[in-house]
Amino acid sequence: MKNDEKSLRVKYVRALEKFTNSAVSALKREDFDLTLFRERMQKNAKIFEKVQAVFLDSTYTKALEVFVNDCLDENLNQKELSSKANALYKLKNNQSYKKDKYKIKFKDEY
Repeated sequence: MKNDEKSLRVKYVRALEKFTNSAVSALKREDFDLTLFRERMQKNAKIFEKVQAVFLDSTYTKALEVFVNDCLDENLNQKELSSKANALYKLKNNQSYKKDKYKIKFKDEY
């Protein structure tokens, strides 16, 4: 039973990341067009028809879900979406840094 829940969660997170990567690559294009972006996001939203939504506990995955919903929102422009994407990547990278106690600099002080 637990493996089934875990696999559903992994599939859902992967679908969110796939959608997000597509959105970010579209936002970074030099020839960005908002109407084409909206059409592409509606097309990419079909990914979620195949995947069951599950409860997400991590701050990064919750932020990922919020970003996907923001991309599907009609009220936001490129600049706002780009800043949200940057904040999302900052949150993702923040989780991968090592703690101070593992850094060499910290060990040299003692």
